[in-house]
Amino acid sequence: QVQLVESGGGLVQAGSSLRLVCAASGRTLSNYFVAWFRQAPGKEREFVARVTWNDGLTAYVDSVKDRFTISRDKAKNTVYLQMNRLKPEDTAPYYCAANSVGTIFPARYDYWGQGTQVTVSS
Repeated sequence: QVQLVESGGGLVQAGSSLRLVCAASGRTLSNYFVAWFRQAPGKEREFVARVTWNDGLTAYVDSVKDRFTISRDKAKNTVYLQMNRLKPEDTAPYYCAANSVGTIFPARYDYWGQGTQVTVSS
C-alpha cells in the first residue's frame, strides 16, 4: 500500500508561483510512476504531469509545458510540482497519484491523495 498526502495549494494572483508537495509513505515507490492530476468544476480529471520514480523521466500536458516542473526526491519519498506563471485556468484541486504503469488515464492509478486546492485570481 502507498499513502499519498498533498500540500502546498493556495490562493494566488495570475503570474505567481506555487510548489505542490506529495509526500508518500508505505511501500517503496521503486518502479512506480507518480503523477499530478487536476479536476476543475464540471470537468473530467485531467493529467498534468508524471515522473518515473527510478530514472526521473517526466511528461506533461501541453497546457503546462514550460510553466510547470515535476520532480522527485528519493531520499524524502516526495514528489514536487513547481508551478510558475500561473493562470486562472489552472484553478482546480490538484491530486497526486501513483501506479506501476506510466499512463495519463486516472482510472488506471491505484493510489491517490486527498487533493490540495489551487486558486488563481485574475
